[in-house]
Amino acid sequence: MSGLLSRRRSTPMRAHRALLPALILLAACSPQGQSKAQAIPDLAQPTRRAPSDPASMKASFSPVVKKAAPAVVNVASRRVVRTQARDPFWDMFMGGGGVPREQVQGSLGSGAIVRADGVIITNHHNIDGIVEGRGEITVQLADRREFIATVLLDDPRADLAVLKIDTKGERLPVMAIDDQEQLEVGDLVLALGNPFGVGQTVTNGIISALARTDVGAADFGSYIQTDASINPGNSGGPLVDMDGDLIGINTFIISRSGSSSGVGFAIPAAVVRQVVNAALGGGHSVVRPWLGVKGQPVTAEIARSLGMSAPRGVLVAQVYPGSSADKAGLQDSDVILSIDGKVVNDEGGGAFAIGTHKVGDRVPMVIRRGEREQTLTVRAEAAPESPVRDEKTLTGRNPFDGATVLNLSPAVAQDLGVDPFAGRGVLVSKVGQGFALSAGLRPGDFIREVNGRPINTVADLSALSAGGGRNWTVTIERGGQRITARFNT
Repeated sequence: MSGLLSRRRSTPMRAHRALLPALILLAACSPQGQSKAQAIPDLAQPTRRAPSDPASMKASFSPVVKKAAPAVVNVASRRVVRTQARDPFWDMFMGGGGVPREQVQGSLGSGAIVRADGVIITNHHNIDGIVEGRGEITVQLADRREFIATVLLDDPRADLAVLKIDTKGERLPVMAIDDQEQLEVGDLVLALGNPFGVGQTVTNGIISALARTDVGAADFGSYIQTDASINPGNSGGPLVDMDGDLIGINTFIISRSGSSSGVGFAIPAAVVRQVVNAALGGGHSVVRPWLGVKGQPVTAEIARSLGMSAPRGVLVAQVYPGSSADKAGLQDSDVILSIDGKVVNDEGGGAFAIGTHKVGDRVPMVIRRGEREQTLTVRAEAAPESPVRDEKTLTGRNPFDGATVLNLSPAVAQDLGVDPFAGRGVLVSKVGQGFALSAGLRPGDFIREVNGRPINTVADLSALSAGGGRNWTVTIERGGQRITARFNT
């Protein structure tokens, strides 16, 4: 892996802007009218400061870099993965199936030290697969010393992971997390990391946009967009402000070529702190409040139909029974305008606005109902786990041998990034060694029917699987499409 996600097509890379320091030597006239040169300053030790206004744009970023760079690390991972040449679930009925093979894959990314005893934040995709115990993570400090790291917490939903190295009592340089959310479009920023594995590198730019919720691979995000050059290997590295504080973790770019084209994205510091605090509190996952709403952005056409002067907000299509939104009194056809003072224009924005709060917080939500605006108070609550997940790894002579399955609930849907409104069902969460791997089952598949019988719970599937038999007809749902295949075990 490159350590960065390349998303959409865009314009080719443009030249990076540079800020060049300039020295001006002035002459002074003596009272007698003769010119005399002033003393030449010591060019070996120039006085430098970070740009703070347009008049100081010829100054240097060096003080910021000197503060931030010692806390930036390189993160390298090696893992063993099992690959298959094709997906036999689609053609098993035609005979044959791919032979699993083991392959070593590596990833090179970046990270930032956020606690002096060796706690490090990086991207989940830099260490993806290592948490299963099939690989190793190596962290290299700015002084080139290397340490083996362990995973304290992995949060695929936000694309973040918290690592720990054993410093044997040594206190390491730390980068402060600035989650005060006082950022503005146009603010100067620096991106630090290890692009292309060439070594620690710094690039500069500005904040191009805030609260981007309609981009990215993670389903929970409200990204900072920047034009600071971010390339493969920068993933997990910090985006810092002019105080040298961490305001985001660089995570992906949109590019035609796979290299920086000036459209990069960082995970905001508020999410970084939430994940770090969860890890330091001993948690193995991040418990985020869940709103429980399904909706769509208000388009110009919808705005006209609702008598709104301009398109804004999210039109509520469905409210999950018993959710935070339901208890607050939100109804179908309401328009959510803001949550906690943050403008909400899509479903992801709403999830982010409530999800960065602590469970138990009371959060104001401004809505439009009919022709009037009103404020509701939402009590932030975790997604309910009903029905209970009943997670099991199935074995035996059946097509599900080696698959880990669980019951769908809002909590499970939030953990695995699936639609909580998909209805009851049994979800595949992992596929290990066994017939299920050869059959082509994937994490995220819903098992809907087995031998013509509907599957609503793990108990249903367990009972049918234990019944034995050699001939199986299995219907799954994948990406909204139902697929039926026949197997002989």
